Amino acid sequence: MDQNLFLKKFAEQFEDTDPSEITIATKFKELDEWSSITALSIIAMCDEEFDAKVKGDDIRNSQTVEDVYNIVKAQKA
Repeated sequence: MDQNLFLKKFAEQFEDTDPSEITIATKFKELDEWSSITALSIIAMCDEEFDAKVKGDDIRNSQTVEDVYNIVKAQKA
């Protein structure tokens, strides 16, 4: 699975945040725009784009974009 594609799709879930501000190491919950709605958007994106089942607990336990990427990647292995 391509990390850059995942990062691009992840960044698209934030409407008011410039995608260039989001890297694989970004602590996404520290972004001003972060909300429970964004969390749901990320869960839906993982399902629709990568056919991966990410749960609310997965998001709660993740700190960085890479943490979520690794959850999705593990399901693709």
